[in-house]
Amino acid sequence: MTKVADRISVKELQDLIAAGQPVNILDVRSSADVDWAIPGSTHVDAYDALKSGRIGPLGELNFPPGPVVTVCGVGETAAIATRMLRARGVEASTLKGGMRAWSLAWNIAEGTIGDCDIVQVRRTGKGCLSYIVASRAEAVVIDASVDPDVYTRLLAERGCRLVAVVDTHIHADHLSRSRLLAQITGADLFMPAQGRVQYPFRSLDDASLIQFGSAELVAVRTPGHTSESTTYVLNSRVAFTGDTLFLSGVGRPDLEGRGGEDARRNARLLYESIDRLRKLPSDTLILPGHVSDPILFDHRLLATSVGTILVTVALLRMDADAFVETILARIPPTPPNHLQIVELNERGEFPDDPSELEAGANRCAIA
Repeated sequence: MTKVADRISVKELQDLIAAGQPVNILDVRSSADVDWAIPGSTHVDAYDALKSGRIGPLGELNFPPGPVVTVCGVGETAAIATRMLRARGVEASTLKGGMRAWSLAWNIAEGTIGDCDIVQVRRTGKGCLSYIVASRAEAVVIDASVDPDVYTRLLAERGCRLVAVVDTHIHADHLSRSRLLAQITGADLFMPAQGRVQYPFRSLDDASLIQFGSAELVAVRTPGHTSESTTYVLNSRVAFTGDTLFLSGVGRPDLEGRGGEDARRNARLLYESIDRLRKLPSDTLILPGHVSDPILFDHRLLATSVGTILVTVALLRMDADAFVETILARIPPTPPNHLQIVELNERGEFPDDPSELEAGANRCAIA
């Protein structure tokens, strides 16, 4: 790319990064506002200088080859940086909508387990992981978290028909797209059995099956993060653990209930649920619902095995009492807007623009 416009869309930047094109992403937010970032970006705290009409520390930068994309919270301060850099001959553009818009960016990684193909669809900024699982041209989507058109396009490219959409639990950090995807495609919508959701769905109890192609997903109830949290085990070889078990930690127990004793009870339930997962064969692949860091455009599946995670995550080697006390002591700040997000997910409603509600770092994990 030899010339860029004053502004660049999330999709355009996403495509540049995915294609490996040279691009310099310059994050000009205040240091206090940088709790998540675009992979490969450079942060320079120029916010105060730019707001006062000065180029400040940006004037000292030497950029490597490639265009510069400036980024801030919603794009306004970055636009000032772009104007000043262009006045100095730098080929710069502003990311439209800033980090709020970037929360919708995504990339994929793929893998094959037995005769099943797995596409990991990753919201790079939010750390949300969703999955297309396909067998013999039939597919299931787990924890849909990006626009339904993304899944329908990926399915069409692979010649697959969607037969089921399922969530691992009622999410608190992002709006579920599962109901929308099921409505658009006519696929069956499954949810763990519970009384929270206010729209029709096919209910899954412990040991319930979802069969597709020559494969099956077995529902394993794993409460703790939420009361209905459920892990789905694919052909006894892969566990889609949602927000129960992550690659380097576990789910937080405090977002459902009123804290205090509710959180303590949920933490003990979480220990018991993880104990169920601990007993899976050691080579069972763990595919979680989130990661805590921005996701690189590297096409590498974010996964681990049961045997590995028992070694690498110290929480999983604690007894019940130590686990509960440690979890309660490490609970992070609550996700932004989580009460509104939960309410919308329970009602099955979706706003015209989800980015304002969803923007911000993922805070579902405790390590």
